Amino acid sequence: MRLSSLRPRRIGREALLLALVAVVVIPFYMIAVNSFKDVNEAARFRLTLPSDWRFDNFKEVFSGGKIVKGYFNSALISLGALVVTNLFASLASYSIQRNNNRLTNFLYYFFIVGLVMPVSLVPTIKLLMGLGIHNTYQGMILYYSAVLLPFTIFLMTGYMKTLPRELDESGIIDGCGPLRLFFSIALPLMQPVIVTASLLTIVSVWNDFMGPFYLLTDGDKWTVTVSVYNYVGRYSSDWNLIFADILVVILPVLILYFLLQEYIVEGMTAGAMKG
Repeated sequence: MRLSSLRPRRIGREALLLALVAVVVIPFYMIAVNSFKDVNEAARFRLTLPSDWRFDNFKEVFSGGKIVKGYFNSALISLGALVVTNLFASLASYSIQRNNNRLTNFLYYFFIVGLVMPVSLVPTIKLLMGLGIHNTYQGMILYYSAVLLPFTIFLMTGYMKTLPRELDESGIIDGCGPLRLFFSIALPLMQPVIVTASLLTIVSVWNDFMGPFYLLTDGDKWTVTVSVYNYVGRYSSDWNLIFADILVVILPVLILYFLLQEYIVEGMTAGAMKG
């Protein structure tokens, strides 16, 4: 009786997992197969294989879609946001966790509020224009850093709880000051969570469309995700090139994720393992 009662539950769990896998895999499959079709066949949005494989779609994307320049812009903004976010988030998380007082607790929850606060683009545009950094790489780097700091601080603070305070005490005995304690002892031990935060930052910046679309008015500064807009017309769109562009955009992120997935799991779960 027990085995027969457990079997429906197991089948239900497996069916749910298969459904979740299908939700994730089918869109990628649809993008892949339609990127090799001609414009008329791709516009039907079917999951069938192409009747005529059009590899020249990718050649046209690279030659006429400014995607190479978009790659450069995305890489520059992503790396800039990565450095700024990781530097300030690691310093903040170290200070919050090691100086456990009312002020640091207030600052921690103040940053946590940023996780649920929506981003308003109109005040952001006015602020960037007032600072003279609207439509600049610097403005985009600061914008993404501000958006990603709350979660990164939350992530790194949880990881900092797993680092024993005895290491700091040993450093103090050896004559280390606060900054040297951080850069010489804490920061090297934060490698797993830094890799996790770095990958999440790159994915967030790389995949964002709304930010660069509204905050960058110069087409030469558009990121790689906005390059897909070059194939969207008012009355018609080149869907075969749109799918090819999307596939080219997401492949680097997927490859990076698969290469570093072990660090992601380690960095995300380390703070939760602390009792």
